[in-house]
Amino acid sequence: MDDYRVVNRENWDERVAAHAASPGYKLAEFQADPEFISDVVRFDLPRLGDIAGLRGVHLQCHIGTDTVSLARLGARMSGLDFSGPAVAQAQSFADGLGLEVDFHQADVYDAVEVLGAAAYDLVFTGIGALGWLPSIDKWAATVSGLLKPGGRLFIREGHPMLWSLDDATEDLAVNYPYFETQEPMVFDEGGTYVETDTEFQHNVTHEWNHGLGEIITVLIEHGLQLTAFEEHDSAPWVPLPGKMTKDPDFDEWRLTDRPERLPCTYTLQAVKR
Repeated sequence: MDDYRVVNRENWDERVAAHAASPGYKLAEFQADPEFISDVVRFDLPRLGDIAGLRGVHLQCHIGTDTVSLARLGARMSGLDFSGPAVAQAQSFADGLGLEVDFHQADVYDAVEVLGAAAYDLVFTGIGALGWLPSIDKWAATVSGLLKPGGRLFIREGHPMLWSLDDATEDLAVNYPYFETQEPMVFDEGGTYVETDTEFQHNVTHEWNHGLGEIITVLIEHGLQLTAFEEHDSAPWVPLPGKMTKDPDFDEWRLTDRPERLPCTYTLQAVKR
């Protein structure tokens, strides 16, 4: 099997320019309004609380819009991503906004070695990150290694129930694993999740799902205490095209028909003991 990191990195590297140019990431809004923050971070403002002065790191940060948003809320942020073009784009973006945010290119499992052990008050992970990792246990060990005692993990992520659904079927069919598997799910799909006319060459990805019980269990095993957990019936993108309606108040999408049937995302918080 091809190295999943090489395959996935090629996929993400190629999409950086299209994402930065798309209206979905709203880079122009960030530049026009010094108080503008990403939709993902805005959704969780009541849960984040005051983060001013905290030393934070955003793992798997991509082009840095959530990272920059946390910096605008007063945290001293770093970002880490395995894609060189994404890190370069994120650094240029933050510098252009006059923000002191440092971005680093590295695999997430190498974050402690690259960024330093027990150095952070806040570890943030956003939408669509965990599914690229084969081992949720290694991820939890990384999070624990980065956090100071009393430091907090904050996740807003796609729900594993959502990831198990096949968006190509008419009904909500469970066609993919809910639990972590040794072998990845291999997809070969063109396009991306933002509006673009770009035709991509690297379309293969290797992905994994991780059940909620698996995620919570490994966090506990690596010395974190769960402090908050909330499931949401909405997502900040359209995971099931043709089956969802946009809520204009939150700029989020939920099932058009009986949205209470499906948890689309969740917010989880845990503190290092």
